[in-house]
Amino acid sequence: MNPRFIQRISELRRKEVNKIIRINASEDGNLISLLQKVQRKYNYLPPDVLYYISEKLKIPPAEVYGVGTFYTQFKLIPKGKNVITCCEGTACHIKGGQPLLTYLEIFLGIKSGETTKDEMFSLESVACLGCCAISPVCIVNDKIHGNLTLKKLKKIVTQFKKAS
Repeated sequence: MNPRFIQRISELRRKEVNKIIRINASEDGNLISLLQKVQRKYNYLPPDVLYYISEKLKIPPAEVYGVGTFYTQFKLIPKGKNVITCCEGTACHIKGGQPLLTYLEIFLGIKSGETTKDEMFSLESVACLGCCAISPVCIVNDKIHGNLTLKKLKKIVTQFKKAS
């Protein structure tokens, strides 16, 4: 364990994580459940918190990190205020989904899997959203937008950009 990481965790975070660990103790030490609660709290899994959990639970850092990287639900970088998820499934691809993703990458200045520097937008792509009947599809902050065209997508994203 690198003590440098443990020292970097703030006192506030230390207290918050200790509380999460105490609450989670009744769940039989389930690391996945613990990491879910940490992610809910911070909107991602901060490295200093992962190392602190490793030390507190006496679990090798590689194991904690391994769980955090194995499951796609966990994010190791902060997510933006607005999350845009684009479908790259077959139906969406055939109906023009790729240019939509490309537009978003250029417009936001990030690639899929990244977050803008101001943390206003995160861009993700998935293999399939299961909305093939209304393809191409993007989800913006949990709202499904189907039968998208470049014009429709520009309007949606511009509204979020103005509201930010």
